[in-house]
Amino acid sequence: MTQRLHQLVEQIVGLQADLDREIEKRRKNLGWSLKAGLIEFEHGIAIEHRQLRLGVGKFLAGAPLVNILVAPVIYSLIIPLLVMDGWMSLYQAICFRAYRIPRVRRADFIMFDRGGLGYLNWIEALNCLYCSYANGLIAYVREIASRTEQYWCPIKHALRVSDPHRRYQAFLEYGDAEGYRERLEALREQLRKADEAPQ
Repeated sequence: MTQRLHQLVEQIVGLQADLDREIEKRRKNLGWSLKAGLIEFEHGIAIEHRQLRLGVGKFLAGAPLVNILVAPVIYSLIIPLLVMDGWMSLYQAICFRAYRIPRVRRADFIMFDRGGLGYLNWIEALNCLYCSYANGLIAYVREIASRTEQYWCPIKHALRVSDPHRRYQAFLEYGDAEGYRERLEALREQLRKADEAPQ
């Protein structure tokens, strides 16, 4: 990685830290915090939340008809998601163990923390559960795929990638044949040592 690219990556990391600080300030303004991994609301906030909950009947009556009609199609995606979840977990259990790549922890990507919000009725809570699973699973699969890519093909594309994964910037430049031959094993070894996870 060139010095300028390294500087840009450092700036991105710094901006992420700034963003995290701003998010923490916003949490305090909304009256909640994380303590030992558990969400804690200030006194009285949970009561206010329950008072803002919309009953299921009123919620359904106010929902556009199209939302109700397409809900079965949306929820049918659960079948391929479950198959993908199981298959990717098996894939990394076999392949990552064989290549000595740290396995990805599902719990780092799939979060089920929104269902307990007092202002959500059971349909909204179920929707949040579904979206948490679907988007968390895609992030989990992306991380597995990015580790696979770093092991087998850590080369940047010639064309611009609109939203590259976090490992991408450390990949070799497109067309750098000598670098590929010289650094492939080093990138594999870097992957084996990074992101320590139970084997």
